Amino acid sequence: MSHNTFGHMFRLTTWGESHGAAIGCVVDGCPPGIPLTEADIQAHLDRRRPGQSRYTTQRREPDQVRILSGVYVDDAGRQVTTGTPIALQIENVDQRSKDYGAIAEKFRPGHADYTYWAKYGIRDPRGGGRASARETAMRVAAGAIARKVVPGMRVRGALVQMGPHGIDRDKWDWDEVARNPFFCPDRDVAARWADYLDGIRKKGSSIGAVVEVVAEGVPAGLGAPIYGKLDQDIAAALMSINAVKGVEIGAGFAAAALTGEENADEMRPAAEGGAPPEFLSNNAGGILGGISTGQPIVARFAVKPTSSILTSRRTIDRKGRATEIITKGRHDPCVGIRAVPVGEAMLAIVLADHYLRHRAQVG
Repeated sequence: MSHNTFGHMFRLTTWGESHGAAIGCVVDGCPPGIPLTEADIQAHLDRRRPGQSRYTTQRREPDQVRILSGVYVDDAGRQVTTGTPIALQIENVDQRSKDYGAIAEKFRPGHADYTYWAKYGIRDPRGGGRASARETAMRVAAGAIARKVVPGMRVRGALVQMGPHGIDRDKWDWDEVARNPFFCPDRDVAARWADYLDGIRKKGSSIGAVVEVVAEGVPAGLGAPIYGKLDQDIAAALMSINAVKGVEIGAGFAAAALTGEENADEMRPAAEGGAPPEFLSNNAGGILGGISTGQPIVARFAVKPTSSILTSRRTIDRKGRATEIITKGRHDPCVGIRAVPVGEAMLAIVLADHYLRHRAQVG
């Protein structure tokens, strides 16, 4: 299997399967001299870690990361990056492969089972193997490093819709995101989601969601106007996340309903000479012509419902015979919840990559 690497100047290669001994990644291209400890990475992994509430899979993985290479203690006593490849590893400690024995010969509808079989002629049915969202833990780990590459950058995410129920944007509170199990910026909606998802979970079903990620402190000028567009690479990064079926930047699909006057992000001179202009709106999501404007980068992505459900579904087996399937085991009733830190990580990785590309071109 190829295509396990993402990025150009800042590159991430992941390895491992859901029920293997461990998962890991190699981050190549990180500049030297950046302070980096396991605790810096762990803080972000803990936000994605499973089993923290009844609304996520009950698989109990501590997700303790180890830095295997790429750091050294400098003369000031700080552990910093050396500019060499950074290898990270997380052990899998709570696999229950027996949960998948009954479905090893069947293809789960909505999963990658059939397509992996069609392409490779072999698949690992234990938790989806390489196709499992377990792999995204390493993206979050790499994203923790990427956040340190762009000076002054801040990347945050929130769940803004669960099923048909969206937030009230007038009540958006970033501090609230850390206070509820849904990464929801609207306290009132988070309370309603708790009851709603409980009903979904108790039925053995699942529901989709929409995640919004925002990067602030991104300098103007990142990206390229033709085949290296910043929004192009952000879309590719977010679409690469498991279960993502749609991505939009800024106003996104809503821009189709706007007039040219409404959509145009008007500009005014900066208060200080030589500074970036003041934008009166941000329908472009911080990117024009594939290049960052200096405004916040805003992207949203839609996550489909978890395909592993207890309701019997029609399918076929490996010999093409008609059958039915029920997927037991431990699964997220709304996989979009834990996709929030993953989306943050992928946005940070793209921005770190483009920042280094930009620095290489213009000095």
